[in-house]
Amino acid sequence: MGEQRTESAKAWTLLLIAAVFEVVFALSSAANEGFTRLVPSLITVVAGGGGVYLLSLALRTLDVGIGYTVWTGIGSVGAVVFGALLFGEDITVGKVVCLVAIIGGVLGLHMTESTPEADDGTDDEADRPETVVPDVVPERTAKQ
Repeated sequence: MGEQRTESAKAWTLLLIAAVFEVVFALSSAANEGFTRLVPSLITVVAGGGGVYLLSLALRTLDVGIGYTVWTGIGSVGAVVFGALLFGEDITVGKVVCLVAIIGGVLGLHMTESTPEADDGTDDEADRPETVVPDVVPERTAKQ
C-alpha cells in the first residue's frame, strides 16, 4: 500500500511540474509573436514538448480524465494570472469567477481521485472490458 502512495505522489509531482511547463508554453506562445522571435519560439517548443512528456508520465498512474483536466486547469489559471502580470492583460470580475470555478473543479477532481485506502482490493484490470483489436491484415492463403 505504501508503494501505491509513493507512485501516486510521484505522479502528482510530475503532473504539477508538467502544469508549470504548460503555463510557460502558453506565455511563450504569446511572446513568440507567431514564431517570429527565436528565443520565445524555442522556449515554446521545449515547454510544450516537456509538458506533454511529463503529463504522459503522470498518466501512467493517474486517470486520464483527472490528470489531463488538472493539467489544463492549472495551465489555464496560470496563463490568465501571469498573462495579466507579464502582458498587462485585464482580469475582470467574470474572469475571477471563472478562475475560481476552474480551481474548484481541479481541487474537486483531486479530492475524488481513488486512493489506495479506498481501493477495494479487486483487480482493476479485471473490471475493464476486454479490448478487441481487429486484424487489419488478412491472413494469406495458399493458392490451390
